[in-house]
Amino acid sequence: MDSVGINRAPLGAAATAVSARRGIALRPARRSVAAANRVATGSFGDASGRVGCSGKVRRFDYVRTTTARAQSGNAGRTMTERQERECTMPNSEMSMKYSSGKAFPLGVSQVEGGLNFAIFSQHASSVILCLKLPGRGTQDKEDIDVVEFVLDCQRNKTGDIWHVSVEGLPASGVLYGYRVDGPQGWDQGHRFDSSTVLLDPYAKLVSGHKYFGVAEEKPTQPFGTYDFDSSPFDWGDNYRLPNVPETDLVIYEMNVRAFTADESSGLDSDVRGSYLGVIDKIPHLLELGVNAVELLPVFEFDELEFKRYPNPRDHMVNTWGYSTINFFAPMSRYASAGGGPVAASKELKQMVKELHNAGIEVILDVVYNHTNEADDANPYMTSFRGIDNKVYYMLDLNNNAQLLNFSGCGNTLNCNHPVVMELILDSLRHWVEEYHIDGFRFDLASVLCRGPDGRPLDAPPLIKEIAKDAVLSRCKIIAEPWDCGGLYLVGRFPNWDRWAEWNGQYRDDIRRFIKGDPGMKGVFATRVSGSADLYKVNQRKPHHSVNFVIAHDGFTLYDLVSYNLKHNDANGEGGRDGCNDNFSWNGGVEGETNDLSVLSLRSRQMKNFHVALMTSQGTPMMLMGDEYGHTRYGNNNSYGHDTCINHFQWGQLEERRDGHFRFFSEMIKFRQSNPVLRQDRFLNKNDVTWHEDSWENQESKFLAFTVHDHNSGGDIFLAFNVHDYFVDAVIPPPPHHKCWNRVVDTNLESPHDIVPEGVPFSGSRYRIAPYASILLKAMP
Repeated sequence: MDSVGINRAPLGAAATAVSARRGIALRPARRSVAAANRVATGSFGDASGRVGCSGKVRRFDYVRTTTARAQSGNAGRTMTERQERECTMPNSEMSMKYSSGKAFPLGVSQVEGGLNFAIFSQHASSVILCLKLPGRGTQDKEDIDVVEFVLDCQRNKTGDIWHVSVEGLPASGVLYGYRVDGPQGWDQGHRFDSSTVLLDPYAKLVSGHKYFGVAEEKPTQPFGTYDFDSSPFDWGDNYRLPNVPETDLVIYEMNVRAFTADESSGLDSDVRGSYLGVIDKIPHLLELGVNAVELLPVFEFDELEFKRYPNPRDHMVNTWGYSTINFFAPMSRYASAGGGPVAASKELKQMVKELHNAGIEVILDVVYNHTNEADDANPYMTSFRGIDNKVYYMLDLNNNAQLLNFSGCGNTLNCNHPVVMELILDSLRHWVEEYHIDGFRFDLASVLCRGPDGRPLDAPPLIKEIAKDAVLSRCKIIAEPWDCGGLYLVGRFPNWDRWAEWNGQYRDDIRRFIKGDPGMKGVFATRVSGSADLYKVNQRKPHHSVNFVIAHDGFTLYDLVSYNLKHNDANGEGGRDGCNDNFSWNGGVEGETNDLSVLSLRSRQMKNFHVALMTSQGTPMMLMGDEYGHTRYGNNNSYGHDTCINHFQWGQLEERRDGHFRFFSEMIKFRQSNPVLRQDRFLNKNDVTWHEDSWENQESKFLAFTVHDHNSGGDIFLAFNVHDYFVDAVIPPPPHHKCWNRVVDTNLESPHDIVPEGVPFSGSRYRIAPYASILLKAMP
């Protein structure tokens, strides 16, 4: 997230680092707390026992081992230690036996004869478990469809864990949540409100509205649910994890919904935008040549967050997903046909299985830096805020215990608090063990390096534990090494020789050189050779640099070469959102044009960027859609558009399959077939020859070099000319018993722009066109 705009080292003030992707611009004032203090309210009703939609609440006080039988009469009363009451359940009889339960594991778990519910809250004074039973309350509004268990602080609490065991519940289909009450002092950091039913942070499945982006008449409160009825997922007898070596990774950053949501995907409307939709398009990924997908958030998130109250962004839908509700549950609205949370879980596993069977790893973009619960000016309570705000969030105790905001989204998760740290670790292990995920990219990972007061830590406990955890040991772990508070850690992220980083410096330097900025030749050479200045420390390797020119936020590759300025008016913030400094160049005309010379230049530049990316030492990452030249029409902050602005355009892919797509695909495959381009150590003077004697010439915009293959003699010669005139490049002699073959010349039209088998070349000079690059390979 926010790969453009907050990763410029060092920022003058934290306020200027407000997230580009999050769509938050600097405003003169925020809405008043009184006007904005809207919290989500659930259909379970309020603490008095009233139900918001239908039915009544049956409450049992002072839980002990006893039995409640659902028969007839006496609805809405409480049960104490000394008496039992019977309640009406339509058309059936249900008996529930409940007892004190146990503190671990957190969440819902099966115990002998029933289910155990456990939740952490250090500062709560009371906790009520709320259950809504399946199929109840649908015929008669007077029917009881909700059961509440008031937990006793003596019998149902161990340390800071509140717990209860319930026998007789269905093994699936139950919705549950908690009412939590406690101290009311905001200035002490508390935000308790027992009128709201809260989502269990450890819920493995979350039930909300069914269809993506469809606004309900009233806000839909998310509730936890579970499924102990289904058989374990069948991964198959021949199933194997891909285990792609880090040196060999080519990462494809993509959005599950946007990949197939467009009608041009050719999929049935029930499948478009779903996990199953991705399965249908695996052949495309294989043809492109990538071996890892990095999925924008697939944790349950709130895509309707902009519609909570009237505001300039209420026409948008959060299609990127950086608004986490829960850290364990898959996004339920990515299930096909509105199938709900159980279907989403199964279909996500099916997607992972099929990707793995195709040799493609799955990396998740995870957002542990903030949640969907907003700030104190516009509070929105669904879970953590009402369970124990003082534990789960960073607070400014010197400023009325207001939420600290290093995420750009109003709140910051207190990641290095022991309880929150264990929540994050449990979440990561869950995704690895339950869903077979191969790695994680940590959004705004510098937040994870801050202590409870927001100050940076030299050795953040969470970062170390992730690096050392046994379950996570096989996983790729990638940091986005900055945050919205100006903590820029590119090349300095605490790593324990395990963590890789999104190399924002690579992006900036490659962009500036290819567009022709003066004085960039030296840093361009440093970046393509592995960024040793940043990563050659201790046991770090070139692959710890995740190289990228384009990511989900910022310009697409097409827009990078087509727009000098952002065009974000559709975002509702008057163009204030998004980064103003994109290191882009439109080639002479802003936006769309029919000028053939400009279009030819833009095509060359896109290919130049791709050549540089795929020949750089390190781990390359490209963005979904760049393989056909997707445009967002200059919008560099398109987080809120569930339209063609973000949706993959399969028709355009077909139109450009034999040209632009073919070049991108063949370039990826060339990298994969040439190990010299993906070494596991930093290059030394014997590995590369720089054909350059004017490094200090600020006006020189030409660079040529040879990467030597000591094993087979398959040397690779590369030259980049970003002058606006032709350059006659001197070609060095090929290795003994070899001759040069031209593989790439970005100035040529397809299919001559890339010829994998090579075109023999025997001259001593090569005339390279303006804004073009060439690649020669030594062959027998």
